[in-house]
Amino acid sequence: MIHVTIEDISLDFITDPEVFSPSFADRGTLAMLSYVTFDNSDTLLDLGCGYGLVGIYASKVLSPARVTMCDISEKAVELSKKNAEYNQVLDELTILQSDGFRNLPVDEYSLILSNPPYHVDFSVPKHFIEESYRRLIMGGKLYMVTKRKDWYKNKIISVFGGVEIHEKDGYYIFIAQKRPKGKKLPTEKKENGLSKKLARKMKTKQH
Repeated sequence: MIHVTIEDISLDFITDPEVFSPSFADRGTLAMLSYVTFDNSDTLLDLGCGYGLVGIYASKVLSPARVTMCDISEKAVELSKKNAEYNQVLDELTILQSDGFRNLPVDEYSLILSNPPYHVDFSVPKHFIEESYRRLIMGGKLYMVTKRKDWYKNKIISVFGGVEIHEKDGYYIFIAQKRPKGKKLPTEKKENGLSKKLARKMKTKQH
């Protein structure tokens, strides 16, 4: 059993050596959650839920009826259900065994959160990223945390048209929003609300 407190919400989780991060709450997952903005109308997917930390926390912030959790592992799904019951959110929460999106009945979410496995080839995150774009509502967001940067950055940009990247505690947090094709996200960081290129032009004119 491990105890986690996130934004004044206290949770307890039964874990198992067969499931990711059994001894403590994964720092990458906590880093990702620190950047997530919730809205009362959100419908959220915890993609690759493990023993359920993200989805159960989201159920406390939103409501269990607005959260779906899935994992390819039968053990992970079993633990998530036990933990949802222990934390008193099981009744309306959807927890499914699914290989990525393949067994999910719902087509659209406003938030998808994922900490994809590191020990597999890129076929798993490739599926996660491509299907996330298809399953998000317009304006919906994908949050993903990894220890690798370049492949994820390039893949997410190729699918979503842009990505916001943060680094925290040795992890990269990627935030990508679904927008109409052709409307790409800005890739340059801003200075006082202006792109660096435009800011330089303004400075040149002033001198």
